Amino acid sequence: MTTTPSFAQAAADRLAVVEALYRFTAGIDLRDSNLLASSLAENAVSDFRPAAAKAGFDYPVIEGRDVIVSALTASLATLDTTHSVSNPRVAIDGDTARMDVLVEAQHVPRSDPSRHYLMKNRYDVKLVRNGDAWVITHNTVDNVWRSGDPAVLSVV
Repeated sequence: MTTTPSFAQAAADRLAVVEALYRFTAGIDLRDSNLLASSLAENAVSDFRPAAAKAGFDYPVIEGRDVIVSALTASLATLDTTHSVSNPRVAIDGDTARMDVLVEAQHVPRSDPSRHYLMKNRYDVKLVRNGDAWVITHNTVDNVWRSGDPAVLSVV
């Protein structure tokens, strides 16, 4: 017999799904590898290729929580970033979820704060329930628009 979650449980799950992405983006912005890792499943996949191609550079698919954390930490080490998450649409099916969400990502070189590269990206995020939390299993990032100096990302 399938049970339908209560309205309160469904709302809590939707918020917890979005909160996984908040942990992901805050982990990047705060340079907090533990917070970033807490948002990812052990076998997570990060696919930034669609957005990178539109920005004019190649970025490989990254697999595994530790590899993703290490790669993002290294590739963004010289930049200050701010990520703003908006318009999440969440669909939950048992212990799996999918979220379509907009993320605006500002990149500013710490050595030259007069330059920037701003990207508005669409994230297609797959998640699983992990105890009381949700974690990202797969994230594909595509770019909607961008402005500024793309060379800011050349260190990436």
